[in-house]
Parts: sequence; structure tokens; C-alpha cells
Amino acid sequence: MKIQKRDGRVVFYEEDKIVEAIRKANNEVEEKDRAEEALITKILEAVKEEDKDLQTVEHVQDVIEQHLVERNKYALAKKYIVYRYQRSLLRKSNTTDESILKLIRNENKELAEENSNKNTRLASTQRDYIAGEVSRDVTRRMLLPEHISMAHDNGAIHFHDADYFIQPIFNCCLINIKDMLDNGTSINGKMIESPKSFQVACTVTTQIIAAVASNQYGGQSVNIRHLGKYLRKSREKFEAQLESEFGEGLEPAVKARFVDIRLQDELRSGVQTIQYQINTLMTTNGQAPFVTLFLHIDEEDEYVEETVMIITEILRQRLEGTKNEKGVYVTPAFPKLIYVLDENNCLKGGKYDHVTRLAAKCSAKRMYPDYISAKKMRENYEGNVFSCMGCRSFLAPWKDENGKYQFEGRFNQGVVSLNLPQIGILAEGNEETFWKLMDERLELCYEALMCRHKALLKVVSDVSPIHWQYGAIARLKKGETIEKLLYGGYSSISLGYIGLYEVTWLMKGVSHTDPSGKEFALRVMDYMNQAVQRWKKETNIGFALYGTPAETLCYRFARIDRERFGDIPNVTDKGYYTNSYHVDVREPIDAFTKFTFESEFQNKSLGGAISYVEVPNLMNNLEAIEEVIRFIYDNIQYGEFNTKSDYCHECGYDGEILINEDNEWECPQCHNKDHARMNVTRRTCGYLGENFWNSGKTREIKARVLHL
Repeated sequence: MKIQKRDGRVVFYEEDKIVEAIRKANNEVEEKDRAEEALITKILEAVKEEDKDLQTVEHVQDVIEQHLVERNKYALAKKYIVYRYQRSLLRKSNTTDESILKLIRNENKELAEENSNKNTRLASTQRDYIAGEVSRDVTRRMLLPEHISMAHDNGAIHFHDADYFIQPIFNCCLINIKDMLDNGTSINGKMIESPKSFQVACTVTTQIIAAVASNQYGGQSVNIRHLGKYLRKSREKFEAQLESEFGEGLEPAVKARFVDIRLQDELRSGVQTIQYQINTLMTTNGQAPFVTLFLHIDEEDEYVEETVMIITEILRQRLEGTKNEKGVYVTPAFPKLIYVLDENNCLKGGKYDHVTRLAAKCSAKRMYPDYISAKKMRENYEGNVFSCMGCRSFLAPWKDENGKYQFEGRFNQGVVSLNLPQIGILAEGNEETFWKLMDERLELCYEALMCRHKALLKVVSDVSPIHWQYGAIARLKKGETIEKLLYGGYSSISLGYIGLYEVTWLMKGVSHTDPSGKEFALRVMDYMNQAVQRWKKETNIGFALYGTPAETLCYRFARIDRERFGDIPNVTDKGYYTNSYHVDVREPIDAFTKFTFESEFQNKSLGGAISYVEVPNLMNNLEAIEEVIRFIYDNIQYGEFNTKSDYCHECGYDGEILINEDNEWECPQCHNKDHARMNVTRRTCGYLGENFWNSGKTREIKARVLHL
């Protein structure tokens, strides 16, 4: 028999704990009121006679009290009830002490692996994590309804970012960088006017990014096209300076050459400013800003040629890499890059194909950029092409009072994710039961998402002037609430989901790539979509279905379900669940088939979706990469490449980092064992569990599959 604790954990039944509790109560009453050993034995037998595989701890305690009262042990029953109440109070007291001490001692591996961008050894990062642990505790005990907290603890749902929930902040956004650069802004109470040159515009942009990142918990995205105007301003400034200095004394061709030389230098310096500032500035939570640069060559933009120059330089510098403290060129974690494929650059004879070929080389060496198909985006979003937010969630189309589409200056309120495999486990193959459970779990998600929404209702613009008063999101008045920005679809709020593959396997006995499994999987997607559309209609809030890239959540859900339900073949026994709608990494499938299959699910997950293919030896596969890029443009909205990308920041070693005999990651070149100083590929499945020795006696990660 197993016992479900109040925090949702499932543990094996231990009768010794019942005996201990009754004996402690015995010590508090007179001898005549005590429970003799025979009564204790009878109580234990009564618990066993329930003959249930799983019982709640509350039910077991109710059985104990019932037998004490039946034997007229009223005084003892009262003491036992008081004992239960005291234990309940203890459970409701602060529970952060041990987790914080483990953090300070650097013993909390779960936190260390949760965010590769945050080093848990650093004092600044520890400060943020300590605050996060306090926030989780307060959120769980006081701010969320108990059934939502239990659903989270039990792995039915995941309430994302509870470590920031007590603060009046939101998830991620698209910074309205155009408004802030063109009309000026204010940072830390200091006015920043519209820049007069490209390099100053780049500096101001990084200052804005750092300030924005310090006042929210998710990522930020910036459309790089808005810097094109300032590159032209620099050109015009250089032309005016030469004209003023030399007049007719220089040949036009010589003047043009001088201007080009100075402009190229300005371009290099400005882009380098962005790259180095983003990677060296620290936000108030002790990490570099989680920023994405959106690279779109839009020929309707009057500054398109300047934009092409900027994008080319960004890709060139990313291809080169950034020097670490040892002077070795490494791949910087940020900024993330998203490159848009359009008719003019999709490697089909377009004017800007040369830029895309540079992007392909960059992908081969540095893993970025990701790729968005403008063609597919226009099909899905009313003809619009725009960046996803830092969390890779997409906004729905929204028009301002003038009927003009607006995407920048909008944000995501928060995310709650649904554990689909757990529903499949509980349904035991019965579809009627499955859909009933789906309704119950979706209702839980809705309640949890409304907790996120309500937490923002009374937030005033003063809590983050950079967001609400000086243009990153809006230009509200001091003291004005942000409430109007939470309705009408201006901001989104997301329902995530994990494990479509596993739930299909549980209900149909096949993968969702099998025709019979696909039919069921698409019904599940439609069912979730219908739910978010219903919520949206009922509340006027921008609910959206989000194929979250939360790899650690894939592991968490699987771990909880494995502890509760044991090893289920092809489900919990893997140690991970498959992310959102993705094909399981163990399935033999080529890149083109995978993208074609997953594109149908992306189209049903318009609140956010990303698909990948894993390519071995990217540097030797440029032709294959270019072929896949052409395929992305025609077939799928958002695609990326993955490969082995282990890297040691200590010595610059660019090869596979293995696990040593002490079960620690260790660089084979400098023998560095500090995980925070390494990039270690966890493979695209997100598996973070136990590794194993294969038949070749080499350490490897489970579920490694190469798709191309």
C-alpha cells in the first residue's frame, strides 16, 4: 500500500509512524485513557483491511481517530487531534531553510541545472535564488488555493515561475524598441534622448534590454530592423563631416570610399557593443539578459539595405565567437538569434540568399540562428511576420485604435502547463474517462492561470517605469494601473502541455506518428484549443495554447509519475516525457518527415511552437543544412538545428565532455569539473536523469538520436 502525502508525494505505507504517533499521544494522557497494544494492533489491522493500493494520509488518520472514539478513548483522541493540528501548523510554517542552506553549500543540483545561464556559486545569483525559494514557499502556502498547490506538487499541472510570483512582474515581452529609440526614454530617472548615430543607438538598446530584463522574469525580444534608421544617420553624419571639411577638394568616389570605411567601422563597433554588453551586463537577478534578436529582411522597410548590413555583421560576429577569459573564442549564450526566411532569402535565387548562406554557416558552427518561415507565419497570423517572445511564445494578432496591427510593446502574463501522460495513466485506456479527466485538469489549469492574471490586476506603472511609463510596453501615467493591458488580447496568457507522444501511446498503444495515433493526438490538440478559445471568449483575456520548450519540466513530470505509478514501458521508464507535440527522440525519422509531421501540430499551437532536427557534424553538412533551410521556408513556421555542442569555458575545449568515474562531468583537456563552466549537451529530449554504461563501456546519455 502507498500513502499520498498532503504535498502530493506518494510514499510507501509505514505503520511504525502510526505507532509512534499514538504512543506520543499516550504519553500526554493518564494511564487509564491510553491505548493498549491490542488496540494499536487493531487500528493497524483496520488500516490494512481498507485493501486499497493508494490512500491519503488524512483518511488513515481519520480511521485512527474513529477507532479511538469507538473505544471511549476521548482524551487520547483529543491529544491525537491536537498532535495532528500541531503537525499541520508545522507543515504550514516556513519550508525554505534546508533548500536555502543547500543552495549556499552548492548542493542543490536541481537549481544548478534549472538555468544554464545562472551560476549558483555567484553571490548575486544566490541572492536571486534565495528570494525565489522564499517566493515558492509563500506562493505554495498562502497565495495559491490549496488544491492548485497540490495539483502542482502532484505533477498534474505545473505552475511556472512560482519563484517570482510574489512580485508584481510578468513573464516575457516584445520590447517596443522603435518607440523608445525614436521618442526617447528614461532609465533610473535619467532622460535618454533619441540617438544621433548607430553606435549610440546600439549602446542605448543594450541599456534598455538590461533595465527591462531586471524587472521581469522571462525573456525579451528586439527587432533589429529599427536600428537601420540610425545606421543611415551615421552615414549622413559622416557625409556631412567630409563635405564640411573638404568641400569640393575630394573626388566624389573618394568621399564615398571614406564614408564606407567609417560606416563599416561604426557598424562593427555598434554590433560588438550589443554582443559584449549583453554578455557582460548583469541584471538584478544575477544573470545576463535573456534576449533574442529578430533578424528580418523586409523589403517594404525604407531602411532595408541598412538592416541587411546590420544582420550580416551580427551573423559574422556570431560566427567568429566571443573571447572568454582565456582568450579563446567561444559561442556566447546570448543574444539568441532568430532569422526570418522570406521570398528574398530562402535560397531559391533571392536577392539576399548570400545572407542566408552566412546564417547557415553560423548555425553549423554556433548553433544559431533559429529559423522562422515568413510564408508560414503569414498563413497563421493574418499576413503578419513578427518575433516570438524570449520564452518562444507567440502573440495573437491585435490591432490598435487606428486598425493597425501591433506586436511590439506586448507581453505574456504567465504560463501553466498540463501533464498529458498522467491523464493517460489514470484513464487506463478508457476514452470516456480520459476526456472527463481532461475537463477536470483543464479546469485546474484555468484556475491557476487566473491566479496569474489576478496577481497583475492592481499593479501600477510605478513598479517598473521602464516597462509601463517609458515605452518598453506602454507610456502610462504615474500611479496608473496596467489593468487595461491585461484584456482584449493585448497580452497573452499561456496553457502549456507536455507529453502528447506518451499520452497517445497510453491511450492507443502507438506513437502519434502512426495514423491511428495521429488522429487521437490531433483530437487532444483540438480539445485544448477549444478550451483556451472558450476561456478567451468568456473572459476577454488572451489565452493561448503554447508548445512550451520546457525541457526540465519533461523530466519533472516523468519523475513524479514514475514515483507514483512505477515503470510504465515507453512512458515513465524513459525518465523523461517528450516535449509538447514533438516526435519522441528514439523514433527513426528523417528531418524532412519530422518537420512535415510536426508542422500540422505547430499550426494548432499558435501560442508558441518550435521544432528541431538534430544534425551530426554540422560543419561538414552545410549542403544538408541549406536543404533543410529551404524546406523550413515551405513547410514549417519555426525550426532549429541541434547537434552535439559540448564546450568547456575554462580552457576552450570544443569536444564531447564525458562523465568520469565519480559520476561528474569532467573536461578531458583541463579536467575542469565545474558544471557551471561548461556547456554540456543534454540532447534534445531534455533528459536530465541517470546515465548508464552502454555495451561499449562508454558513458552516454539516454535517448540520443540523430535525425539526419
